[in-house]
Amino acid sequence: MRFRVITYNIHKGVGGVDRRYQLARIIDTLAFYEPDIALLQEVADGIPRSGHHQQVDVLGETLGFQHRAYQPNVTLRKGAHGNAILSRFPLSDIHDIDLTIPLKKRRRSLAATCHLSIGKHSSPLLIYNFHLGLVSFERTIQIRRFLANATFQKLKTTAPVIVAGDFNDLWATLGKRLLEPAGFQIASGLSKTFPAFRPVRPLDHVFFRGNLILHHCFPSRIKVAKRASDHLPIIADFEIHPP
Repeated sequence: MRFRVITYNIHKGVGGVDRRYQLARIIDTLAFYEPDIALLQEVADGIPRSGHHQQVDVLGETLGFQHRAYQPNVTLRKGAHGNAILSRFPLSDIHDIDLTIPLKKRRRSLAATCHLSIGKHSSPLLIYNFHLGLVSFERTIQIRRFLANATFQKLKTTAPVIVAGDFNDLWATLGKRLLEPAGFQIASGLSKTFPAFRPVRPLDHVFFRGNLILHHCFPSRIKVAKRASDHLPIIADFEIHPP
């Protein structure tokens, strides 16, 4: 049973170069890759700069994602922005993991169980959507806090899990230091995603663990993606074998 995941910091629909709000460019990018599950960061909700749109609903309705979850992380004077999950499969057990460090910007992971179903086959998949802090020590604490979370600790190592998002990890060291010892493999390697128009940093990642087979993982290089946001999305194709 194969499925496609995309992780994408959409920068509230504001282009990284022209600074123009055009959510249509994000829609075009997502539509091009036809993901089954989209893990999005910096999704706006009621922000004037982003047309007061509830972007999780606009994206979901336009692209045909019936199942959605949204988590506001940063509250502004008008509106908020945060993480979102769009899925073609039902979602359950939606919850937050608080990763906020005192005196730092609010950070949380949006978690859910995605009930994959293709033909006669079905299987649960746990997904965690991250947008980590800007400082190295902050990111280290946040990953350790995630790994120590009671819900995650109860999982069997064979349970299929995907962890993805904007890690803000300039040197891509978090995986090797913290996630690989916990049984995760990195799907995205050192794929450069920032800045979108000429990427030099591997800020965005996809990790996986358990009963999953990675077939392909790559950053977007289509023209519209280089203008739609300040990050490029990463696309990963997986296969899961039902238990």
